[in-house]
Amino acid sequence: MKKSQNRLKWLMTGLVAVMMVITAACGNNQADGGADAKNGKVTLTMMHPWTSPNVDNDVYKKRIEEFEKQHPDIIIKQDGVPSAQYKTKLRTLAAGNNLADIDVLWPGADLAPLVDGKLLAPINDMMDQWNSILPESALAGFKVGDQQYAIPTKQTFVDIIYYNKEMLAKVGYDQFPDTYEKFIDAVKKLKDAGMTPISLGNKEQWPLQSSYLSIIGDRFTGSDFLTKVMNKEAKFTDPDFVKAISVIDELSKLKAFNTDANNMDTVQAQDYFIQGKAAMHISSSTVDGRIRIQNDEGDKFGIALFPKVDGGKGDPAKSAGVVQYGIGIKSGLDEKKQQAAEEFLKFFVNEDLYKQLISSGVVVPAKVDIPTDASKYLKEMMELTSKGTAPVFDSVIPTQVVDVMQNGLQALTVGHGTPEQVAKDVQEAFDNMK
Repeated sequence: MKKSQNRLKWLMTGLVAVMMVITAACGNNQADGGADAKNGKVTLTMMHPWTSPNVDNDVYKKRIEEFEKQHPDIIIKQDGVPSAQYKTKLRTLAAGNNLADIDVLWPGADLAPLVDGKLLAPINDMMDQWNSILPESALAGFKVGDQQYAIPTKQTFVDIIYYNKEMLAKVGYDQFPDTYEKFIDAVKKLKDAGMTPISLGNKEQWPLQSSYLSIIGDRFTGSDFLTKVMNKEAKFTDPDFVKAISVIDELSKLKAFNTDANNMDTVQAQDYFIQGKAAMHISSSTVDGRIRIQNDEGDKFGIALFPKVDGGKGDPAKSAGVVQYGIGIKSGLDEKKQQAAEEFLKFFVNEDLYKQLISSGVVVPAKVDIPTDASKYLKEMMELTSKGTAPVFDSVIPTQVVDVMQNGLQALTVGHGTPEQVAKDVQEAFDNMK
């Protein structure tokens, strides 16, 4: 009972300020999609975060189009929500028991409250569709108890350092720095040479938390730290984790980032790097499509992981990764809509999807043959990320605590606060949540 109450509290936290705006926006969508049939057709609503020009987003939207072509009796009414707002909107809809019929879901800490609230339909009786191509490790994050609630579409490593080989070579680094000390040395030399060391687009706030702190924290604390925090066996105020936050503070004080980092979104930051205005960019494995695979100048960019830190407890070969974009079905649909939703799920997530993603340079969690047209860059990415996986911060820690962390990290970039204060605020948010 206490656990369910905690999950309910999670769903309700932080919703008052956004409820009226978002509910009003969603009301119209749900009204059209809620009809059981329209002119003999079934309308399903689907909420997803596929609004930015990433290669995987294009694949997903084309598959929706193809499904509607092959199933003219089923209409998919899409509600595309920018990724930075997606989880907040999902929480809002969940609090009002007003989820879309089909939803894109995150695993672990984000999925559990939806399951506790009985808002998702288990899909165990459909699993023969995927058991042969998806290992248990890929499915586990979308499973609660013995029930499966969603099927993942991709494996994302959030911490890939893309670097301009020519710019680093100009300051004496023909290979990417393999220690934190060398990394900071390169940052200083790039800055002294009049180059922006790192392109950062933190307008949406998640990059510093997800792409930076996930792996920097792991380097200092080891991969069991976040689980220990959740089990109250460790705290965000522990010295090793404060050291990880201090890296963001150090980079900010060194002016490692572009001056408009907090006014630039993630796509703009990618463009800034691609255009040769910065020497490095830290982002997900998915954007390899834009930076190298689809770029005529892709060869001038290399990829690396965050280097080892002195005295760190983490494995420097690990990359921070999560199996994500799980597709789930709302509970309580009538028979006709349930059948249509299951038909969509079987079509949308299958071997063809995984192969299309691979061909676009996206790492997938499925056991499928790599297409012959797969990019050499994808193989390089798979090799880089094959030596162990560290947890992603916001896939383990609940959203309202993540929000406090993101605000604190962003404040550090403009000289407000200290790493110790950020850690204290985040721990207080965690304690209040529990």
